[in-house]
Amino acid sequence: MRARAFFARDKVPWGVHPHDHKRPAADVATRTLPLPERLYVPLQQHIGAPARPVVMAGKKVYKGQLIAEAQGPTSAAVHAPTSGRVHAIGEITAPHPSGLAMTAIIIESDGEDEWIDSSPCRDPFALPPEEIATRIAAAGIVGLGGATFPAALKLASAHKAKIHTLILNGCECEPYLSCDDRLMRDAADEIVAGIRLMMRATGAQQALIGIEENKPEAIAAMRAATHHSPAVEVRVVPARYPMGSEKHLFSMLMGREIPADCRTTDLGALVHNVGTAHAVYQAICAGHPLVERLLTVHGAAVAHPGNLWVPIGALVSDVFAFAGLLGEPARLVMGGPMMGVQLPHMQVPVIKGTSGLLALSAEEIGSTSPSSCIRCASCVRACPVGLLPLEMAARIKAGKLTAAVDFGLKDCLACGCCTFVCPAHIPLVHYFLHAKNELAARARTELRLEATKRLAAARKERLEREAKEKAEAAARRKAERMAQKAALHRSSEEATV
Repeated sequence: MRARAFFARDKVPWGVHPHDHKRPAADVATRTLPLPERLYVPLQQHIGAPARPVVMAGKKVYKGQLIAEAQGPTSAAVHAPTSGRVHAIGEITAPHPSGLAMTAIIIESDGEDEWIDSSPCRDPFALPPEEIATRIAAAGIVGLGGATFPAALKLASAHKAKIHTLILNGCECEPYLSCDDRLMRDAADEIVAGIRLMMRATGAQQALIGIEENKPEAIAAMRAATHHSPAVEVRVVPARYPMGSEKHLFSMLMGREIPADCRTTDLGALVHNVGTAHAVYQAICAGHPLVERLLTVHGAAVAHPGNLWVPIGALVSDVFAFAGLLGEPARLVMGGPMMGVQLPHMQVPVIKGTSGLLALSAEEIGSTSPSSCIRCASCVRACPVGLLPLEMAARIKAGKLTAAVDFGLKDCLACGCCTFVCPAHIPLVHYFLHAKNELAARARTELRLEATKRLAAARKERLEREAKEKAEAAARRKAERMAQKAALHRSSEEATV
């Protein structure tokens, strides 16, 4: 019997419902990518400062060994995805449309895939909350839903905020992607154990797992796994994009709207991905850091779509060579088609936040040219944040970025709903991303100017202070010389008398 949705579909006025393209990938048994000869492990796989290498070229490493340590609280450690030797620390193309370079540790595999000695916890649920967060940080776990924020920092801040609810995102609303669905089917018990550890780390009294109604197998598996955990509840939500958005999932499960300038922790809840919960279980119960992840390989150009366990640092070309290609893809995408990034080529490494790799055909991406806005307001109805995309785009085209901000540009999720429904095929999200980048560049320029002004003012103040101190010192020396001369003159007069 299919589970009843927590909210009816007609009560979700926002978003869109694109064809999900989840199958056949979601129903194919999980596979493991054969170990590549080389792995390119980037130092920047997370929000915050890049990790700092602690190994050198030529060093022997084991699977799970720390190879780059976190720099500061907003950073994440990086571990060796396999055993072998560090070939070099060099540059690799970043998973970004720009094709710019990023620093990576290049490991030559020895084929043994030998783990470093680990120390799994015998009684993980007896650990104090601080120790759980410390172990999660040491394992280099970041949010696996795509945001890649360091998980330990997020849990620690939630503990300080005294949250009462932990929300687990199992929606996976992006078309094509099914790695979370497959993970919930295959490892439901481990996910629930990770959830309970995260509850202990944050002090949350309950956990709500939101799963879209188009994943009945995952819903059944997770409900069976939570049968003996009354504080953990599975709630079914409508299959609507972008249901996986943190604020929208919170509103759907908690029945409260989040103000524009607030976070979920301000209202007593923390949102994490089910994949992150599984990584927490692996780190604390098995002693394994985050060195691999489950990702979806899909698209009309893929011969054998499915979900693969892939070591961090494997090249996209390695993944597609294993899955097979039916021809030259018209577009390569890392992530989902709505919010993923277009890749310049296949010589790009898989990172911790890689939820999927899509090889799309020309028919899938379409080639319709944009035309003039017909003022149909379809984008307004679809916007999950309640913005006016057509008004923002018009002001951005006119160069009035401040006016676009007044219309809510900073609240835009860049989810792509407006672009998806636009009958004129206007690339609205591109306008919004361009405007956000331009505003960010202006803000950085202003900060640099302010910093320059502060430095100039400080230099002027220093020079004036030094000049004053020199003048005072000169005056003191002159006064001392005059006093000495006067003393000598008096001594001379006294001697004469």
